[in-house]
Amino acid sequence: MLNRLDLILLSLLTLFWGVNWPIMKYAVTNFPPLTFRVISMVIGLIALFLYMRLRGESLFIPKAERRRVIHLAIGNMLIWHLFAIYAVKLLSSGRAAIIGYTMPVWALLASVFFFKGEFTWRGGLGVLLALCATLLLAAEEFSAFLGQPLGLGFMLIAAMGWGLGTAMMNHLKVSASNTALSFWMMSFTCTFVLAAAVLLESADWRWPNFGEWMAILFNAFVIFGFCHVVWFRLARKLPPVVSSLSIMLIPALGVFSGVVGLGEKLGPYDLGALVFILLSMAAVLIPQRRAPST
Repeated sequence: MLNRLDLILLSLLTLFWGVNWPIMKYAVTNFPPLTFRVISMVIGLIALFLYMRLRGESLFIPKAERRRVIHLAIGNMLIWHLFAIYAVKLLSSGRAAIIGYTMPVWALLASVFFFKGEFTWRGGLGVLLALCATLLLAAEEFSAFLGQPLGLGFMLIAAMGWGLGTAMMNHLKVSASNTALSFWMMSFTCTFVLAAAVLLESADWRWPNFGEWMAILFNAFVIFGFCHVVWFRLARKLPPVVSSLSIMLIPALGVFSGVVGLGEKLGPYDLGALVFILLSMAAVLIPQRRAPST
């Protein structure tokens, strides 16, 4: 279970991931989103490489485990980063955070269907509540003249991919350190995100302005250089349901930091969806009280 260091790291992870939603929204509003991701990843990779060199930590992955690293990277990083960053551009940062953190529900389902985990009535209730939240936001998006249902779909795909990756993290064993695993998963992902950026955004490339550079550096050093390593530490250490429980506060923080930082409006659909998501997480993640033994 979590020790004191884990709890400190978890608190920082919650804070940094929560406030990063409006930071990403600010950055990609006028800057190509995939290019933003690539620059952040490249700087983050350099930082991780230098950190590991200073510590004398090995980057070596045994040949028998390299396919597992690729499988982990596809769910945990590639699907998430390709789809989530476009969803953030199309949706408000708060809505993107709400849908993104349906992830624990998808992690539970992936664990049940792919790794023979137990499915309970609470799991079914959690899925139903998550779908209610999605339908609330979908109704809002489709009813608005300039709504972005595509953003909603992208964010759902990203959340499902991350959920699958989280379930895999606890079942596909890799002997490398958390930092080395993060480095190679990020390297694999960066290659595909770069290719997508060249294909889709080369006509829009430009030099970032000061504010965009601040967002890039925050993502490079804090999100990719710190948060991903911490998250993989927790995901490898704990069962999928327990590790997912650790991030329950992030969507709420993402919603309200978007209101404060970007002046985003918080309507009844958003509040209702947030309530459904938190109830969904509680249904599948809070341990059930056992009856006292007699």
